[in-house]
Amino acid sequence: MHPKDLRINEHSYLLPDERIAKYPLTERDAAKLLVYKHDTITDSNYKHIDTHIPAGSLMIFNQAKVVNARLLFRKESGGAIEVFCLAPHEQYADIQTAMQQKGGVLWECLIGGASKWKSGMTLQLKNEEPSFTLSATIAERRPDSYILNLTWNDPLLTFAEVLHYMGKVPLPPYLHRMAEASDDSTYQTVYAKDEGSVAAPTAGLHFTKDVLDSIAAKGIESGFVTLHVGAGTFIPVKSETMQGHNMHAEWIEVTTATIQQLAGAAGKDIIAVGTTSLRTIESLYWIGNKLLNGETLNLHDIAVAQWDPYDTTIQHNTTEALAAIQNYMAQHNMERLITRTQILIAPGYTFRVVTGLVTNFHQPESTLLLLVAALIGDNWRRVYEHALNNEYRFLSYGDGSLLWR
Repeated sequence: MHPKDLRINEHSYLLPDERIAKYPLTERDAAKLLVYKHDTITDSNYKHIDTHIPAGSLMIFNQAKVVNARLLFRKESGGAIEVFCLAPHEQYADIQTAMQQKGGVLWECLIGGASKWKSGMTLQLKNEEPSFTLSATIAERRPDSYILNLTWNDPLLTFAEVLHYMGKVPLPPYLHRMAEASDDSTYQTVYAKDEGSVAAPTAGLHFTKDVLDSIAAKGIESGFVTLHVGAGTFIPVKSETMQGHNMHAEWIEVTTATIQQLAGAAGKDIIAVGTTSLRTIESLYWIGNKLLNGETLNLHDIAVAQWDPYDTTIQHNTTEALAAIQNYMAQHNMERLITRTQILIAPGYTFRVVTGLVTNFHQPESTLLLLVAALIGDNWRRVYEHALNNEYRFLSYGDGSLLWR
């Protein structure tokens, strides 16, 4: 069956509100870890994750860093208007370029209380230390978002710094609480590096320096990619079948060194830490496959479209696809591959790179749950039932799992 015909209500379960973790544990690596392998479920914890992964394996982490993407403006009348900064305008080559803009930037945003924002109105937000003012006007109205012209009167500050000083941590909406000071650190992985995400790659929140050291000590290799998580990850599937759902596109960034690691791990286990890491490295295969099929890449657009994996007739092997990317990058003197992916991984998908996945427990009827079902089949129901029956904590600040294909 083509994933277009999947009914999202077939991937549902009852998630009681009390099972949603509203706050993280005091110790990141104290979280429970459910291990699923060869139809067997084992209970463990993140401190011992290295014991469940063979030496010589490769683990891929998403080093995206969450930015303080929520801005709270107030009108002169006192009314609040909340701005959620989603992604840079298409005029910028990539997120990093946009984040380093000084003095002003165009940004795609969601607006809470948009009806209060009259045409031509400029909103302002003042910061005390350092002292500067951020101004916002609506440059363009889109069907589901707005393009805002954001300017600030300190020409030395980058937009990344503006968000750092003025913004709030964009906690997932299902936590139903405001961000607190502690979230500045707990809603960020210890290896976060590349600013631009509006949601954390939450599977990585459980990893501490001690856990990373134990992984390395066992001879498990680590590699890093960047997928800037967009707010689309929280958008529910509203259509009856997946054909009516438009998968959000997200920026990915992968170095030649990481692609070389993946190519060198042929025949070994490759474990993605998080669905974002998985989507990134599986997208690499399809980019390489396009090159082998003679397609012209437009890296400033969407390199991998939603249905590419299901509608592509000629599919080469993984080794050839990764080699094709390496050759392309060498020919174009590229050290980093930066593009966007819209890949949807759902039952019916054939995995090309990944053999295992570290991930949290996801919302019912979500594209993330579809990805889990694609990896382990209908046994996702057994896994989730076990987690619910054994006091596992769910969603972003919850416990997690190690799932083997």
